[in-house]
Amino acid sequence: MQVTFPSPAREELADAALYYEHQQPGLGFEFMEEVDAFVQIIAIAPEQPRMRRRGYRSVNLKRFPYYIAYSIEAGVIVVLAIGHAARKPEYWITP
Repeated sequence: MQVTFPSPAREELADAALYYEHQQPGLGFEFMEEVDAFVQIIAIAPEQPRMRRRGYRSVNLKRFPYYIAYSIEAGVIVVLAIGHAARKPEYWITP
């Protein structure tokens, strides 16, 4: 299934990777690799994670304290956020 990263999610991903790269050379690349691996898993079975109360699904990364929030719209997986687990939950949902 096709996966798309709208601008806010793409910016979050880049910011997080840059942060980790500044912490330790190569760590940003490892973060990106983990996100990519989980996006591939989501693309194979996008409906496997349970639907959240606010109408999205999410998958937690294993190594990094982030999650991938997404929805399925017209047969396309739309990544809504690459969220840090310590931030306010659902901060990326507009009221």
